[in-house]
Amino acid sequence: MLASRGPALCTALRRAAPGGLASFHCSARRHRPARVAVVLSGCGVYDGTEIHEASAILVHLSRGGAEVQMYAPDVPQMHVIDHSKGQPAEAESRNVLVESARIARGKIASLAKLTTADHDAVIFPGGFGAAKNLSTFAVDGKDCKVNREVERVLKDFHKAGKPIGLCCISPVLAAKVLSGAEVTVGHEEEEGGKWPYAGTAGAIKELGGKHCVKEVTEAHVDTKNKVVTTPAFMCETQLHHIFDGIGAMVKNVLKLTGK
Repeated sequence: MLASRGPALCTALRRAAPGGLASFHCSARRHRPARVAVVLSGCGVYDGTEIHEASAILVHLSRGGAEVQMYAPDVPQMHVIDHSKGQPAEAESRNVLVESARIARGKIASLAKLTTADHDAVIFPGGFGAAKNLSTFAVDGKDCKVNREVERVLKDFHKAGKPIGLCCISPVLAAKVLSGAEVTVGHEEEEGGKWPYAGTAGAIKELGGKHCVKEVTEAHVDTKNKVVTTPAFMCETQLHHIFDGIGAMVKNVLKLTGK
């Protein structure tokens, strides 16, 4: 009741009785920030995490006041792509966790350590790593398998009623693991090349998910399953539009945490 009268009263009471009743009431008003896990799939759009998407997610989480911990599975990449040529580097092999550490500036943990007890939400950036390293979607399509730790995390957060954010190609993970989940990868027609991966919408339906058409600057919120998705680089457009769409996704994920 005392704290509800504003910061000025809190300050005055602290001066009058530091460490006493006033301190208790004022500190009680502080809210713990949302703790969000971000799951990476390597480093680089063609064989790992899409770096622009990961950065946008981290910026928006920072602005939203969230505490962030990054994770990645400790497994070999499906293959390594020479991004200057867009071709496989046949003689190379890399580890998903080690490569993801580049984006995390070294502050990363194995996905096996991610639990719902430590986090209020989880977000999966896109990039081909989601379809190559977190699942086999890039090779097997609707018959794909999802990495067992990724599957566990998705099911655990869903069961706990905690929000899950995904962007770009990663919504296929939710469609595969969470039957009937509503997701978006943008439009369902290529529209002259603006939506070059529009066929993914059909695959989502085959996986058992429900596809919802959205613009690149929008996010779709499946309120029943607490799954929030946005198209990101599924659309050929300017970077700031993708940044804005990811912002909408992050904002809704944080809102669903109730923090």
